[in-house]
Amino acid sequence: MGFLYGSAAGEPLVIDGATLVDVSAFGASHQDIPDSVVVVQGGEIVAAGPRASVQVPAGAKVLDARGKYLVPGLHDLFATVNNQGQASAYLAMGVTSIVGIDEPGGRRGPLFLGAQPGPRVYPLEEIDGYDESSVALADRSIYTLTQGRALSETELVAEVDRLARGGAKVLLLYYTLSPQQVRVVARRARELGLATIGELGATTYPEGIDAGVMAFVHTSRYSLDLAPEPLRAEVARAPFGPPRRKFYEFLNSVGSDAPVLQHYAAVLAKARVGLIPTLAMNYLDLPGHANPWKEPTAALLDPADIHLPANRETGEPQRPENAVRDGFPQGASEHLGVLESAYCQAGAKYLAGSGTDAFGTMPGISLHIELELLVKACLTPRQALAAATGNVGELFPWPKVGQVKAGYHADLLVLDADPTADIANLKQIQRVILAGKVLDPQALLMEPLLGRSVWRKVGDPTN
Repeated sequence: MGFLYGSAAGEPLVIDGATLVDVSAFGASHQDIPDSVVVVQGGEIVAAGPRASVQVPAGAKVLDARGKYLVPGLHDLFATVNNQGQASAYLAMGVTSIVGIDEPGGRRGPLFLGAQPGPRVYPLEEIDGYDESSVALADRSIYTLTQGRALSETELVAEVDRLARGGAKVLLLYYTLSPQQVRVVARRARELGLATIGELGATTYPEGIDAGVMAFVHTSRYSLDLAPEPLRAEVARAPFGPPRRKFYEFLNSVGSDAPVLQHYAAVLAKARVGLIPTLAMNYLDLPGHANPWKEPTAALLDPADIHLPANRETGEPQRPENAVRDGFPQGASEHLGVLESAYCQAGAKYLAGSGTDAFGTMPGISLHIELELLVKACLTPRQALAAATGNVGELFPWPKVGQVKAGYHADLLVLDADPTADIANLKQIQRVILAGKVLDPQALLMEPLLGRSVWRKVGDPTN
């Protein structure tokens, strides 16, 4: 694979002189450390802080980062990776971890775990609370969720245990789970150190909060509690069928000052739950959107691997073949931003997920779009950065992610410009450090053409 700098048995790496950007307290803290020193060994950070407080190990390799900015690697918390090109695209855009969705035959396709190099992948598994073997094949539909015999509490716990043994790190709690089933799954997941994301229907989102679900996904879906109960019930039974469009049309009627929206926003803001809006999934429908294929990283990607990819020349969205499942009423995508702004302004907490690669979203590229849309909603650039970094460790039971501190994963980005001044500066990546190994993002882009190693030896003449 080429030179792997910073292996477990290797010498320590020192990142010298960068401004260490503070992403703690959900982006509310501003205790940046200029002229910092960070020491990495064995894939972990062993020391980080002001120069005067950090001892540089003898014989360490030094990465000169004077005048640069150091942030944790980015997390995309609702995505997939299907091949090596996509894995390289994530890394080139600074995404060092994803929550990976395995969807063979679906919008996102099968999850690829063999990338070298590739981001860390936290596999996600869906749990819906039913014994699907009790439903005849003829009764199943692409529009409705399979509902068979409801699993007992004992069976649900066994199912969570089975998924954990199979490698799941995140559970997606799905529409058909009852409130009691959500409580059982959320409790067992927490005991096992699994993260939980709710995409709920039969259970309301306030009930999901009370049950301890850690995050909710999709503005369009966690806004279900704005709808009247009969419509909520229709969507819960057939979230990808005709009620879906009726629901989006209803959301279009909810104004920014609607009492139901303001009340619900206050409920979300009070809770210790992360919102994963996935606004990037509707980006191509927004007026004035950019063409994502113009990003240099897009050269690593094949439109054939992306669900409803944008036109490569114009950047315009592709018309879906199945409008019931994949279409949106006019103005719906733009109005989701209005709803999210209300949640944001009320004080909701955020996690960043792009939804890649559904509805034209693209590995790495769309996470930056998501961060831009979070800033448009109301977050500061620092708060948006925290949504992809520090907030992950705050809300998920993963103690080694999202901070530049001793004991954390050595997944880091060295930037040429300050991301707290402009979130677009987060694309100005000079180096990616993944598990203590230094990567050159430009070499990642050239790898398919030149066959060069993407791992860059610190101090070599091309560095």
